[in-house]
Amino acid sequence: MITYDKVTDIYCIVDEFCKNFEKTTKSFILGRPSRRSPRMTNSEIISILLLFHISGFKCLKHYYVFYVQVHMRDDFPKTVSYNRFVELSQSVVMPLTIFLKTCCSGSCTGISFIDSTPIRVCKNKRIKANKVFKGTATSGKSTMGWFYGFKLHLVINDRGEILNFLISQGNMDDREPLKKEGFLKKIFGKLFGDKGYISQQLVEILFTDGLHLVTGIRNNMKNTLMSMKDKIMLRKRSVIETVNDELKNICQIEHSRHRSFISFIVNILAALAAYSFFPKKPSIKYQTVKTNQLYAF
Repeated sequence: MITYDKVTDIYCIVDEFCKNFEKTTKSFILGRPSRRSPRMTNSEIISILLLFHISGFKCLKHYYVFYVQVHMRDDFPKTVSYNRFVELSQSVVMPLTIFLKTCCSGSCTGISFIDSTPIRVCKNKRIKANKVFKGTATSGKSTMGWFYGFKLHLVINDRGEILNFLISQGNMDDREPLKKEGFLKKIFGKLFGDKGYISQQLVEILFTDGLHLVTGIRNNMKNTLMSMKDKIMLRKRSVIETVNDELKNICQIEHSRHRSFISFIVNILAALAAYSFFPKKPSIKYQTVKTNQLYAF
């Protein structure tokens, strides 16, 4: 259950950001300003979206109608109908994206992990009947089998904080986002990935930018030398898999009830932002031994 202090803290952070965002972007907005402002502010809409992904509810409509409008009237007295709320939530894509990038991202510590997870938009037997994502979603294959949708590429640090993310089509190779200049711009040190990121060319490209890509080897490959610390950290890749699990099972980043592509994007952005407010994130614990070396446990 979300406490009152948690609701207040999230709203204050979001409201302060929205005021600065509106003040900064006021002179850059194109078109005539609307004569009638919406009943709910952007800070209220974003706060409700974040609280939904933290609450553990499975359905946004049930959360909004039966919880927010019933038990949170004092916190949000000017709520609108659910259909109107969905329309307003699509208008906060820009401030929500900047809020996620500026206020919810972690800092690189020199040890980072990368992984991709499928975001299914419907079950495989309903692919031909799906019209919402026709022309945008594609079929891809993961370790769990074939899926129809997109891929979420995540980079986290050893404290479980999200450093960067990228949404791609389901059939994109996991190594392609690493070739993009801006995706790993603020990442340095060592980057640990699974066997899907094996590429000698990619290792050389990243090494020139000051980033060491560390991956395992396949069964048909020759054994290579690797330090004990890298072997231990490579075994700790489960931390990013735990992050993906929390995003799907707690934050509800994946479901099949989307009615538009913009709502799909808003759902992912709000889930990633809500994850940053978790009081306890999956992380790696270090222990110092007499040799003054750090080992991960």
